[in-house]
Amino acid sequence: MAAAARPLPVDDDRDTAGFWEAARRHELAILACQDCGAVLHMPRAYCHHCGSWSVGWREVAGRGALRSWTVVDHQSHPAFPVPYTVVLVQLDEAPEVRLVGHLPGEHELADGQPMEAWFEHVGDGVVLPQWRPAPADQEEHTR
Repeated sequence: MAAAARPLPVDDDRDTAGFWEAARRHELAILACQDCGAVLHMPRAYCHHCGSWSVGWREVAGRGALRSWTVVDHQSHPAFPVPYTVVLVQLDEAPEVRLVGHLPGEHELADGQPMEAWFEHVGDGVVLPQWRPAPADQEEHTR
């Protein structure tokens, strides 16, 4: 029996396409106002801080702190065998941004635990930024 097709994100939306383009290059990017510097998360075509329409994507390091997680043990989609852990990671360079990731299995995790991004190729040219616990030697950022 063939594996179930994994649902894929819309990667050509005008507000979020830059995020997915960066992920295909194995980069993590956030949208920011080019006039006032405000981070725009969720991404929008204009800055809700200063009203500027001058916005652009900028690369950030794929490091953050774990802020929340849950272990899923009831399978809701055949492409995601259980158990798996859904994580919410706050970016070190942009604390106002929190991104979701998927870790297969159950994990011993702690609030504030350092996390690092990695990039999962899921089909049709789509690359998902994912998160995993950072190696012990990278645990120097602020909790």
